[in-house]
Amino acid sequence: MFLLISILITTQAHSEQSAEDIIKNRKALFSKNYNTAKKVQSLSSSGDFDAAQKLMLQMSENYKTLLEMFPDNTKEGFKTEVTSLVWEEKDKFNSLMEKSSNDMIELASVIEETDNVRGTLGQLMWGNCKACHSKYRVEH
Repeated sequence: MFLLISILITTQAHSEQSAEDIIKNRKALFSKNYNTAKKVQSLSSSGDFDAAQKLMLQMSENYKTLLEMFPDNTKEGFKTEVTSLVWEEKDKFNSLMEKSSNDMIELASVIEETDNVRGTLGQLMWGNCKACHSKYRVEH
């Protein structure tokens, strides 16, 4: 029941936002995830796993939020940096966001136990960033 109410509120909130607001908010959330990922890298590399794990879980939630931030009226304009493939391959894109969210949860559960922090971060965090950017983001 809570999930249904959350979805309805989120959907209504996004339908009331302008395309410009949605695009700005999703860009800000992607930027936040990137900055958080850099902190996760630093904290994990220095062995501060508790702080890193909290940030990983925040990133996971951000990916879930991003699922709702690509309505049809935000395909262009306002310096959006996404390609039309997001909407042409909506299921694939959504699957990548869900995978990214799930991988951050997995990363939080394995980071303390891994023998290869850098490789694990590359596989479960940076690999998803690269997969999305290479296909769904406009080249810079």
